[in-house]
Amino acid sequence: MMPFWIALQFLSTLPVQLKRMPTPKENAQSLLFYPIIGLLMGLVLFGIVTLLHALPMILLTVMVSVLWIWMSGGLHLDGLADTADAWVGGFGDAERTLNIMKDPSCGPIGVLSLIMVCMIKFVSVYIILQQQQSLALILFPILGRLCPLFLFLSTNYVRQKGLGTAMGEHLPKMWASIMIIAGLLMCLIFSWVGIFTAMIAMFSLVYLRHKFIQRIGGITGDTVGASIEIIEAVSIFSFACVLFY
Repeated sequence: MMPFWIALQFLSTLPVQLKRMPTPKENAQSLLFYPIIGLLMGLVLFGIVTLLHALPMILLTVMVSVLWIWMSGGLHLDGLADTADAWVGGFGDAERTLNIMKDPSCGPIGVLSLIMVCMIKFVSVYIILQQQQSLALILFPILGRLCPLFLFLSTNYVRQKGLGTAMGEHLPKMWASIMIIAGLLMCLIFSWVGIFTAMIAMFSLVYLRHKFIQRIGGITGDTVGASIEIIEAVSIFSFACVLFY
């Protein structure tokens, strides 16, 4: 169960204490549990909505949005901000882009990216709750956390001395593929709305992968975190829009 605890410690703010240092193989295997951690987060969001359904819609939306950010400790939002800053400030140069990602400070483009993603999620959550589709909140954290599996399975990690290099080498490819398929199949619960959402999410992820390879030749931890946030935002926005057709 060590890979599960590694994933839970890394992806959440829960005070998980590992009894020993994990091996590179266990770190890689922890990726398989990312969608499961996403499922648990989605269940928490759905549970809060179910428990506090009597609250005004706008207040409930605020609570869901804040809880969503708090559960991950803003980890992926940090990756999104760093990636956005680097993409604009890098001026198309791979080395400059990678160097900017290492800078812990957040520039104006990074701040704007955070505002835009949080606004998209907030409004989409409000619409989904208004349309009485709160069960769908389980879906989006899962789709977001399929991104690391897909990217590590199909893309080189560009920082040779980074933790991601070992994770990419030791990732069980067959099980990773199974987890990706299983995560996408969960979209079938929501009929054609879920299918359309899954298609948009995967198309967006493939496009992001293409841009990462085009600019820096692969992925980094920041670009993986950015992918999680972007795909969560794209999938919940798509779901909210399709509800009206």
